[in-house]
Amino acid sequence: MEFTAPGGHDDCGMVREILDRIGDKWSLYIIATLKDGPVRFNALRRRIDGISQRMLTITLRGLERDGMVRRTMFPTIPPRVEYELTDIGRSLLAPVMALTMWADANRTNIRDARLRYDAAGDGA
Repeated sequence: MEFTAPGGHDDCGMVREILDRIGDKWSLYIIATLKDGPVRFNALRRRIDGISQRMLTITLRGLERDGMVRRTMFPTIPPRVEYELTDIGRSLLAPVMALTMWADANRTNIRDARLRYDAAGDGA
């Protein structure tokens, strides 16, 4: 099956960029963590096991640039920063949750398929 985006090659490139963003290692974890409302940076970091401060910062900037996350800075001492999903970010929750439910429902079948494949040797 070949996918051709409306408008040609440039549109395909943009679709690929968007899929790369949401398919990276951390974006979906961040989006899922923000589903219930605004969260402060350090709270996000504590809730997402294994993410470094640097990766959280980079990923949040990318999500903010793509319009999926809103950053709000409060003029307190020290400054308080919260992140929340925008309408675009919230619109991603339903497909993400559907994909997560699919992965959960099929994890045993996929694990078994991997074991069979690996036991066969080189995949031939």
